[in-house]
Amino acid sequence: MTKLRYLTPATAHERVRNKELARRIRVAVQLCQPKNVLICDGSKFEYDELCAQMVETGTLIRLNEKLRPNSYAARSDPSDVARVEDRTFICSKNPDDVGPTNKWMDSDDAMTILCGRLDGSMRGRTMFVVPFAMADLEGKICQLGVQISDSPYVAVTKRTMTRLGARILKKLGPDGQFIPCMHSVGAPLEEGQEDVPWPCNETKYICHFKDTGEIWSVGSGYGGNAILGKKCLALRIGSNIARKEGWLAEHMLILGLESPEGKKIFVAAAFPSSCGKTNLAMLKPPAQFSDWKVTTIGDDIAWIYKGEDGRAWAVNPEFGFFGVAPGTSFATNPNAMEALARDCIFTNVALTDDGDVWWEGMTEEKPAHLIDWLGQDWTPDCGRPAAHPNARYTCPITNCPSLDPEWDNPNGVPLSAILFGGRRATTSPLVVEANDWLSGVFMGATLGSETTAAAVGVVGKVRRDPFAMLPFCGYHMGRYFAHWLKFGAELTEQPLIFGVNWFRKGPDGKFLWPGYGDNMRVLKWIFERTQGTADAHPSALGMVPSFGDIDLTGLNLDEAQFNRLMNIDPSEWRAELDSQGELFDMLGVEVPVQLLERKAELEAAFAEKA
Repeated sequence: MTKLRYLTPATAHERVRNKELARRIRVAVQLCQPKNVLICDGSKFEYDELCAQMVETGTLIRLNEKLRPNSYAARSDPSDVARVEDRTFICSKNPDDVGPTNKWMDSDDAMTILCGRLDGSMRGRTMFVVPFAMADLEGKICQLGVQISDSPYVAVTKRTMTRLGARILKKLGPDGQFIPCMHSVGAPLEEGQEDVPWPCNETKYICHFKDTGEIWSVGSGYGGNAILGKKCLALRIGSNIARKEGWLAEHMLILGLESPEGKKIFVAAAFPSSCGKTNLAMLKPPAQFSDWKVTTIGDDIAWIYKGEDGRAWAVNPEFGFFGVAPGTSFATNPNAMEALARDCIFTNVALTDDGDVWWEGMTEEKPAHLIDWLGQDWTPDCGRPAAHPNARYTCPITNCPSLDPEWDNPNGVPLSAILFGGRRATTSPLVVEANDWLSGVFMGATLGSETTAAAVGVVGKVRRDPFAMLPFCGYHMGRYFAHWLKFGAELTEQPLIFGVNWFRKGPDGKFLWPGYGDNMRVLKWIFERTQGTADAHPSALGMVPSFGDIDLTGLNLDEAQFNRLMNIDPSEWRAELDSQGELFDMLGVEVPVQLLERKAELEAAFAEKA
């Protein structure tokens, strides 16, 4: 049987043609001192071999092949279960570049700290050199990266999440540029020391060097802290590249929407966490709309650029799904559940007695016994969750039954609409169409969502999350707003922009809107607005539907209930505008004057009449 081709550290750099990559391999070897090096080729054989090795070391647990073919479960260290935003830095020489919504660190200070943490960090471990591409190699805004890491979990996960392997090195050639990504779990193995299933370090740093485009991460083996092509490259560094080159790197899903007559549009949508983003990306229409088609381009990230036709075009730079498992079920997201049938790696879920996976919300009835995410026996009355609230699944995008035929088109797809949505029990109506691009950018810039029990802080407090990019914008947020305005002004045909809110509640505290598949009803109205075939009437916020404009067939929703869903209360909006003003005050002089003028317009519209 063919073995993986491990290289000696001293000569590994000789196996790559790209001169800058060879130099970085030499430097990484000298600094981190690995026992050997593997230059990943992205093959299935390599993936299977690395997974088999992790099964032997206890990092992965092979699931029941009959129930979940070619799938595994991992349990991370309890200290390494999510993104660590308080340890995530944007590094530059000038703190003004970063703005008040990011954590800044001086570039030189950061590099000194990181080199100290990485000194000898890979002793006893393999250094993986992982060449990858974000977006199709032939695409206009494709970005090439190379991640150096000592985590086999990262190596196999990146094969699922990105276009990976030898073809990237070929594309680079001897002099091609790439985004350097340096990563270590920060847990060297001394000779004779026994390894642990999930190595990591209590001290974590995730640093993005704004001026050079590099990403360095040490201490964590989990998610966005370690899979550096995702939030780190695609958004934080990507947003800097996009600003320089005139496009947008966004925390958005992309879906296709096709009418029974065969007319099709594409929609991008930004939602903060816990607001139904993945469910919308893979929405399955209810029976009343079975002649409509909703297709999936991507569930998390959209890169948007001006096409040759002057329209906004969007590509999904990823190659797989890395989603939150709890709450995912055949009731909430049947397409996601079908996508998870095989070829998956699950992290921090519970295991059933027959070798499958389970998490809260997966089934109405809880199993009588499980092994929880900590490896302990679990029963429904034990008083603790079976899966971690941030438990994850990773699977190829090609598993998705709703995958759009254009998902890997190098040019992407043209956008007819952009949605912004948060979790609001009051204030925000079910749907509103912005009057123009400026009003739409204002919607995105002031996007807010109420915190849930899964977030740190007071439950129900409105947290501003502009464009759902608060943790991910790699430069000053005020300048980001200005870049959105500039991008829109350069389009000859702008997408319509809508605000949506699936989470409005009545006086009894219950949701007024059923959500999930029934969000198709709102999508249908949005589709019709892009075609000029749906009615709407003006409001202070923009164009809104009347009762009867949205197809409510089959819903037990009367006109009074619909009007509560659409209510725009002046007193609530006066408080909302005050809250939005706090964000603008924090961002200071960088807030574009056009947004301040739009805010003043709304304040006048909602002013208390004498």
